[in-house]
Amino acid sequence: MEKTKRIAAVTMVRNDDFYLRKWVDYYGSQLGKENLYIFFDGLDQTIAPFCEGTNAKLVKKIGSQVVEAEKGRLKFLSNKAASLLVEDYDLVIGVDADEFIVVDPKLRKTLPEFLSGLNIKSSVSGLGIDFGQKLGEEGDITEDQPFLRQRHYGQIGTRYTKPSILAKPLVWGSGFHRIKGHNFHIVKDLYLFHFGYFDMKRLQDRFADKDRLAQGWGKHMEKRSRTIRLVTDKKARDFDCWTSFARICQTIVRPPYALNKPAMFEAKIIVRIPERFQDIV
Repeated sequence: MEKTKRIAAVTMVRNDDFYLRKWVDYYGSQLGKENLYIFFDGLDQTIAPFCEGTNAKLVKKIGSQVVEAEKGRLKFLSNKAASLLVEDYDLVIGVDADEFIVVDPKLRKTLPEFLSGLNIKSSVSGLGIDFGQKLGEEGDITEDQPFLRQRHYGQIGTRYTKPSILAKPLVWGSGFHRIKGHNFHIVKDLYLFHFGYFDMKRLQDRFADKDRLAQGWGKHMEKRSRTIRLVTDKKARDFDCWTSFARICQTIVRPPYALNKPAMFEAKIIVRIPERFQDIV
């Protein structure tokens, strides 16, 4: 029997309790709350009561504009991950608060069981699925049910196939999208589910967030609403078939401007998530 590895998860948030609550619930149940490290971007923030039992801390605000803030944020989190790996942990998961590393339920394994069975030399990635809202079929998201009982469609996205799991000190690029100087390794039956832009009403509310608009996020958020349009307009394909194809494709294909990022010929593939996932997140 494989020895269970010690695994930590790190994230940084600002004004994001909706996602953070789900993040704490999910990773707390998988890894134990004592292994969660949450950094609040700005001393003006408040640590929510649901973070009790985690390692939650306020830090000085990092940067005032998107590019500057992202670089500083990922440098900070890379340093924290390195410290955790040197001091206590075998693996560190680094993700945003709206991102969830999920093992396919057909394996009947917890996240620590699955990751403990892998021989990870530097890092591994789950295949990225960016969830949208199928307008006319799916209503506004509510907090009283799992996300995956309310959202059934996602785009297989190279943007969210991220090297999220580290086995040694390395440096993440902005948004955890790559590791500087290293390739990525997509693991079968492991996924990164992204829920940041899966609800039109929440997206519209975020447009009105003065703090985000002042940082230059308006254009970025407008771009992200494309997932909702794609999910609404395009025919959904078979999940198991097309995720297998995407995993192979993203492993082989690279964009010419970034050889340590995945690519998929700009294909826009929408899949319907199988029911076996519906109670996970």
